[in-house]
Amino acid sequence: MLSVLIVIHLLIVIALVGVVLLQRSEGGALGSSGGGGFMTGRAQANALTKATAILATLFFITSISLTVLAGLSHSGKSILDKIPASTNTPAKTDTAAPKDGNFDLGKSLKEQESKPPVAPAAPEVPKSN
Repeated sequence: MLSVLIVIHLLIVIALVGVVLLQRSEGGALGSSGGGGFMTGRAQANALTKATAILATLFFITSISLTVLAGLSHSGKSILDKIPASTNTPAKTDTAAPKDGNFDLGKSLKEQESKPPVAPAAPEVPKSN
């Protein structure tokens, strides 16, 4: 059913593009050739306008139908529901920074807590003559 509706939808899209391109425009569309042709003047404008309206309505109907059918066939589950639950919980680690604010990534937290705090160096004051 879905594939038949997709084929009908594509045929409507192709017909709608063709009808829109045949309409007279201010630019250089396919239907803007000067001389006499299949349909000219007001009759052409009325027929192409009606055909565009009908094809646009059919396009919206098939689009909504495809959306409804796709929603019905959707399982409704999230990707996150497919991930198995992990039974292992990570161990709690103490990540608090040392009190002096000097944290060395190469040393463990226990080693850094045991060393004495380092006072910041005083800024140099330039001497004036």
